[in-house]
Amino acid sequence: MYENIQVFEDKYEELEKQLMDINVINDSKLYQKIAIEHAEIEPIVSKYRELKNIHNSLNGNKELLTEKLDDDLKELVKEEIKEDEENLEKIEEELRFLLIPKDPNDNKNVIVEIRAGAGGDEAALFVGVLFRQYVRYAERKNWKVNILNTNEIGIGGYKEVIFMIIGKGAYSRLKYESGVHRVQRVPETESSGRIHTSTVTVAVLPEAEDVEVDVDPTELKFDVYRSSGAGGQHVNTTDSAVRITHIPTGIVVQCQNERSQIQNREQALKILKTKLYDEKLQEQNKVLSDQKKSQVGTGDRSERIRTYNYPQGRVTDHRVGLTLHKIDAITDGELDEIIDTLIASDQADKIENADSNN
Repeated sequence: MYENIQVFEDKYEELEKQLMDINVINDSKLYQKIAIEHAEIEPIVSKYRELKNIHNSLNGNKELLTEKLDDDLKELVKEEIKEDEENLEKIEEELRFLLIPKDPNDNKNVIVEIRAGAGGDEAALFVGVLFRQYVRYAERKNWKVNILNTNEIGIGGYKEVIFMIIGKGAYSRLKYESGVHRVQRVPETESSGRIHTSTVTVAVLPEAEDVEVDVDPTELKFDVYRSSGAGGQHVNTTDSAVRITHIPTGIVVQCQNERSQIQNREQALKILKTKLYDEKLQEQNKVLSDQKKSQVGTGDRSERIRTYNYPQGRVTDHRVGLTLHKIDAITDGELDEIIDTLIASDQADKIENADSNN
């Protein structure tokens, strides 16, 4: 374990030298790149140096016990050894946590797609509930929300909503929301008061950067049409909505929420690149399918992950068996308790997998 961590310390010292190099200082992009890498491994190196100091203290005290000491001094040394051993175990656990491979997408913005599943209008209405839930959560995090495309049904619900959340660490927290969300409640139109069950699918995709996805313009088919639904005076007056078909994969994306065709085209291309990048990530996950993977971090998007039960006022996340009786607060964006539990479970699984592979 320690030999592997020594590599981080060697790299850290090398990066420190580079940051003092005048050629690097004069190249702002290179300096920023090295500074980011330096900052990323600093917590590991700092904890490793703390670990080495405790090791030295422990070895020194054990060696001291071999010498002739009076009883009081011997007891004092034994107490220090016990303290060092306890600290050693604690720091080793913290190091294992720091050494968990980081998801390279964690700091990215996300594109969220919410679609009505089984349940007709009731499912479409719940799409609206989840949409508001994530918008409120983004507001609590001081993240920006940019609506890319909507398909409304006219009674306050949506067949589909696609939007971007812009904020540092958005993917690291929202990636656990991908999957099937089930709602159980009595519809306003249900005169007999029967509980209706419907489903909504949520997909959270890390925003693709241009360098990660190469799109050949000749493989794209562009269509324009008139926007429909809410959106201002431009709606239904000009062919501003844009639909793009990626011919090799058959992926179709569309955007109609911006005021101009150029803006909708840019947003649609952004969605397309993100979908192509996500396909690449899914293929990489399939390659790893023979290995044990976290049930939280890599859950199938067709898997039912959460139930919102209105009559009982509860929300249950089935992956970690967490039930909270505060459905109103959660649908108002108070998601941190659920997300923190999912992150903790995911990290525990990764530590266990790493230990079993060592």
